[in-house]
Order: sequence, then C-alpha cells, then structure tokens
Amino acid sequence: MPELVLVTGGTGYIAGWCVAELLRRGYDVRTTVRAPGREQAVVDAVSTVVDPAGRLDFAVADLTADAGWDAATKGVDRVLHVASPLGVTAGSSDLVTPARDGTLRVLRAATAAGVRRVVMTSAANAASPSSYASEGVTDETLWTDPEDPTLIPYRRSKTLAELAAWEFMRGHDGPTELTTVLPGAVFGPVLTADTAGSVGIVARMVSGAMPGVPRIGLEVVDVRDLVDVHLRAMTSPAAAGERFLATGEFVWMADMARVLRDGLGERGRQVSTRRLPDFAVRLAARFRDPSLREITPALGRRNRHSTEKAARLLDWQPRPARQTVLDCAESLLAHGAVRLPAAAQRP
Repeated sequence: MPELVLVTGGTGYIAGWCVAELLRRGYDVRTTVRAPGREQAVVDAVSTVVDPAGRLDFAVADLTADAGWDAATKGVDRVLHVASPLGVTAGSSDLVTPARDGTLRVLRAATAAGVRRVVMTSAANAASPSSYASEGVTDETLWTDPEDPTLIPYRRSKTLAELAAWEFMRGHDGPTELTTVLPGAVFGPVLTADTAGSVGIVARMVSGAMPGVPRIGLEVVDVRDLVDVHLRAMTSPAAAGERFLATGEFVWMADMARVLRDGLGERGRQVSTRRLPDFAVRLAARFRDPSLREITPALGRRNRHSTEKAARLLDWQPRPARQTVLDCAESLLAHGAVRLPAAAQRP
C-alpha cells in the first residue's frame, strides 16, 4: 500500500508542485485547504501534470486555528509542511505569531498521530548574516539573529518559526523526526495562472511593468528542484534531524533581465535591462513606494549560501538559473498569466 503524505497549503505554488510530484512518484496524498470549496482549484492545477483520481484527498485546516489538524494528520506517514499563513502582508509585524503558531499546530498534530517525519519549509534567510552588508558563503550552522531590530518581519517570522519547530522537537520523545529545507528565490514553471506564487517578479519583467532592475542578487532555485529536495529529505535516513539549504545559482536581477530579453526573442522586447541606481530605489522606498523598504537592505549584497550538505547527504543538484528563469517565463506566457502587446506575442 502506498504511503500517505500530507502537504499543507495545497493551493500554494510550492505545495501544488509537491502534491503533483508525490502523486507522480506513486504516493497517496492529502492536502489542506483553508476553507471548503478550494479543493477543485488544487485538482485543476495538479491535473496539468498527473491524474490525481483516487489518490488525492483533502482536509480543511487553517494555520491560524486548531480545528482540523488532528483529522488532517490521521493515518499519515509523512508531512511536508509547506504552507505559510495567509491574510497578512509580508511587511506586517503580525507575521511572526501566525508563522510560529501555525508550525506548532502542525507539529503537535503530527507527533500525536505518530507521523514518521515532518519536512518543514523554512527560508535561506533564516541562515543568513543579520546584516546583508557582509560578503561570503554561509551554511546551515548559521542562524539569523531574530532579535536584530533591523530584520524585516518576513525574515524574523521564518527564523522564529523554524527555531520554534526545533525547540518543540527537542521536547518530543516519540518516533516523529523533523527535517527543515531552506530555499532561496523560488522560480520555475507554474501549474496554472492562479498558482503563480513567488514568480511575480518574472511576470512583471516580461510584461514591461518593471521599468528598471535594482542591484539585487537572488539565489534562484527551480520549484521542481525544490520539490525534489523536499522528497529526498522526506525519505533519506541521513536527513533526520537536519536542516538543508536549497539555494541555487546567484544571479543579479540585471542578468535575469538579459536572459529573458535574449531568450524570449520578440516576446522579451518589453523586458527592461536598465539598472536602477541604489539611491533611486531608496528614495522611492522612502517617499513613493513603502513596499520597496523590504528590499533596500539587499541592495548590492553578495552573501551566498552553500548547498554542499544537500549535495553530500541527499545527492541533490539544482539546475542552472538561466533554464529556470526561461522556463518560468514560458510557463507564465503559456498560462496567460502575462499579457503582451499583439506584436510581441509570437514566439
């Protein structure tokens, strides 16, 4: 009988790909939705990759409430905790409580149900120097200081949620094991136009909505490779009790723009490769667009992460960033998530 794997937050970008790949590899899958009526959206997305008939079921459970989690984990062998709390903005100081409490709800239910292993999606910026000013390469032994007052709420929430998970497991003496995966900037194909997730930056570039590119570097990891490392972490005996960085190639946004402009041909004509000066981004963040304040600490930063541990223990290797970025753009165009002028629509 196939193992049953619970994936939290099935309507999400990463979670949708987790559900699809688990089904493709022969697992039975249960996934959570926040409210009844969202199940069909998951089925429609997953069906673009694999037929889920008879092997996918649903549980209604919200990270911000206790109800539903015991039922969601009943009979489950493994859990991929991918979901992040919704209903709060990335810059909100309210991110920490739902992220941390949601993680603990999943872990309490999983350990009570005797789940063999929980793989939690954290973030590479939970293993980064608190200040982006330093350069160099860091690994999983480094923890971001959550008490640093300069941290943006998103970084603090991811760090504190992962810390809370490890603290909870230190007090647990049952059979359940924990592994955490810390991804970089997640791009790649989308399942549907409604599951675009974190790839909005590529959509904005291709549509011409981004008039220039800030001096920001991203460690681009393909969503398909990220799902692969989750599944390796879920099954490998060597992964128990470990955290794994899952970042990809370091790429400046200006280089991403050039890849898109060159690789898409006529369809890439809207992509701007003009570099925005740092001072212009900071001025805009201060006076015109407060949402930019979260990216200003990253301007010009070159800190990178090592994935040697994932390569050594899990035999994991991410694909080149160029392929990921182009596949992302092609997928967005194919699903109608990006609208181009008529003259630029032909391949």
